[in-house]
Amino acid sequence: MTTATSAPVTLTEGAINELRRLMGEEGFDVSQRLRIGVKGGGCSGMTYVLGFDQPTDEDERFEIEGIPCVMNKSHGLYLYGMEVDWQGGLNSRGFTFSNPNASKTCGCGTSFAV
Repeated sequence: MTTATSAPVTLTEGAINELRRLMGEEGFDVSQRLRIGVKGGGCSGMTYVLGFDQPTDEDERFEIEGIPCVMNKSHGLYLYGMEVDWQGGLNSRGFTFSNPNASKTCGCGTSFAV
């Protein structure tokens, strides 16, 4: 298990508020952590992963404003410095990703290339 001294990604106030709301819902499994990562696929080559999951031995653990987070150690290369935001508007609702490591992104905003 590796624990980071500082978070490799940042969460905006909107993202923090939405994540706290989700974590406060009835039946939320408090043993889970917010997983931030990537997986192959998507129209630009890689897709962001954001969801609650059980930590593994391959994870780096960190906390952002009291929200326990995990990230596969190998994903930091792709995600270091990324900002996650929450858009709560009527036209676009959901988490958005601003990644300084992406060489290109696609229109959906959840797929990127490095």
